[in-house]
Amino acid sequence: QVELVESGGGLVQAGGSLRLSCVASESGPRIRNMGWYRLVPGKERELVAEIVQGERTNYAASVKGRFTISRDNANNTLYLQMDRLKPEDTAVYYCVSSAYGLDLEEMAVMGGFWGQGTQVTVSS
Repeated sequence: QVELVESGGGLVQAGGSLRLSCVASESGPRIRNMGWYRLVPGKERELVAEIVQGERTNYAASVKGRFTISRDNANNTLYLQMDRLKPEDTAVYYCVSSAYGLDLEEMAVMGGFWGQGTQVTVSS
């Protein structure tokens, strides 16, 4: 079991910034691919950003140009820098990791790990 511990959420005004962190309990293949999902009540989970094979990044259209994902392999830590935040970014953000793909179906079949979530609230 990989333990993922997020931090950095909070309340911020629209236009502001936050940086989320996620520390993994181990290195190795089970954190080969890492990313951030967010969940808004009543909506489907959204993969907002991922970093694949340690270097290739992908972003949801809704956050592209505003969010930046990065990782510090020496410290098994994943980051999400969120700039120019909007009220619609309000959600619980979850860190995920897998040796395989990070889409929900593949994680369900091949295995993946989730953090406990951190709340981000953006006020207008």
